[in-house]
Amino acid sequence: MAATDSTPRISARMMAYAQIRERIISGEDAPGTLLSENELAHHLGTSRQPIREALMLIAQEGLVEIRPQSGTYVTYLDPDTVAQAQFIREAIEVASLADCANKITPDAAAALYELLDRQDACTSREEFYPLDEDFHRTLLALAGHETAWATVSNAKGHLDRARYLGLSGYRGITEYAADHRQVLDALLAGDLPAAQDCLRSHLRFILDDVRSMRASRPELFSAPAVPERRTGRPARV
Repeated sequence: MAATDSTPRISARMMAYAQIRERIISGEDAPGTLLSENELAHHLGTSRQPIREALMLIAQEGLVEIRPQSGTYVTYLDPDTVAQAQFIREAIEVASLADCANKITPDAAAALYELLDRQDACTSREEFYPLDEDFHRTLLALAGHETAWATVSNAKGHLDRARYLGLSGYRGITEYAADHRQVLDALLAGDLPAAQDCLRSHLRFILDDVRSMRASRPELFSAPAVPERRTGRPARV
């Protein structure tokens, strides 16, 4: 009976986790935002308990900071964390292309090209982002390393945020879509080194995006400086 009773609460926790995490990654809840458990519970139609549990999971990824007696805040983008996540992702995805090249079938290739056509038709980052994820996840799955996607995803919360914000203008979605097509073309042509080089370059553009964002949107990386408050009586002249 205990296991049956716990199932709805676990489901509510994971639902809350997915939705709150998506709000943070998409920028709907900007860095520095104070998250209210009551407001989130009302918005998601659940109680505060699954919200609290979800926030604890998200805190483990470094996307929020829980401050006792203060509240839960969306963390600022951390360039070092982004760089580490990018390193992990590049190592896994580039290495997997060798296995993918040996296993990709004509039907799988056709499905990937259909996915790329849908990417070419996108006019916004909201349309493109999930299709971008589908392309990379599918390549891992075709290589026989589908479980590796979960490993990457669990470590790249900051990377996802930076990538999503980067799609807003630092590099166009058409350029990212063109990268995908070059990777697939080289892979199917039997030129594994070219496919790996293209994918490696594609994944490293996020580092350029972060450098651009730090210059143009510093508020994403740190809280605005608070003017120092002076106390006491002014000195006599």
